[in-house]
Amino acid sequence: MMSDAIKNFATQFTYQPVVKNAKKLKTYDRYFLIGMGGSHLPADLALLWNPNLPLEVHNDYGLPRGLASSKKPLVIACSYSGNTEETIDGLKLAIKQKIPVAIIAVGGVLIDYAQKHQLPYIQVPNTRIQPRCALGFTFRALLKLLGDEKGLRESAKLSRTLNPMAFEKQGKQLAKKLDGRVPVIYSSHKNFTLAWNWKIKLNETGKIPAFFNMLPELNHNEMNGFDIQPPTRALSERFTFILLQDKKDHPRVQKRMKILEKLYRDRGLAIEILPLEGKTLFEKVFSCLLLADWTSLFLAEHYGLESEQVPMVEEFKAMMKA
Repeated sequence: MMSDAIKNFATQFTYQPVVKNAKKLKTYDRYFLIGMGGSHLPADLALLWNPNLPLEVHNDYGLPRGLASSKKPLVIACSYSGNTEETIDGLKLAIKQKIPVAIIAVGGVLIDYAQKHQLPYIQVPNTRIQPRCALGFTFRALLKLLGDEKGLRESAKLSRTLNPMAFEKQGKQLAKKLDGRVPVIYSSHKNFTLAWNWKIKLNETGKIPAFFNMLPELNHNEMNGFDIQPPTRALSERFTFILLQDKKDHPRVQKRMKILEKLYRDRGLAIEILPLEGKTLFEKVFSCLLLADWTSLFLAEHYGLESEQVPMVEEFKAMMKA
């Protein structure tokens, strides 16, 4: 059940990833993670944790362009199921071009390839939860491949300090406020992965439309679309804007967010402010995402929808195979 996955999330940080065929790993100057949906979120979070990581995310078919300028690259194919079409495509190309590859997956085609070609791989635990719920497992697996021992030590502390139940009540309250609404999540550019993860959880778990954007970019375009005028008022009435406020953001970005809040409120738009809180960066990040989990779950329950499965995604995949 989705609620069990949320309640047990902190236990994922006790996971100690093991690299199979580890002797094949060398020293690399750049890392390229290829993955779709929730499977490239570990890399986005790794870059939030350490913006200086020589790490690039690729969420498409093929291989990232940056490979051409790297002398010692490692391509990391990450797919929770191990069967993601776009990731398999990139993996095959990398093997064909003799580019070093490592794999993160539960099983599927990726693990079969890793074993067949003796590639370095981490097989994360198969607890039968959805990929978006397994971020603790895949994040720690990526840190292991990156050799980030500090990140592994710091994230392991979450198994003791993170309390998923502490966000249940707030999530239920926020879900009530979002009844009949379309959420739009705003954050700084630095925290875009949090806003995007909120969108993913609201889409996949909550089964509702949701969107995200980043400051300062949206101050130059999107906000003008919500400058309420009588002919367009009906277009904006169902949106609720969730602002992820971070005291660590650039001071000018913080000012921009406060001004944006005022401008939107003056125009009668619905605003919810969510401060990012926690003693450490990891606590701040994963507390925020747990609130997104609970909010999405209660929204699905409110609408009488099943929260765990993603039937439209499966229908789409079936049609792609036809």
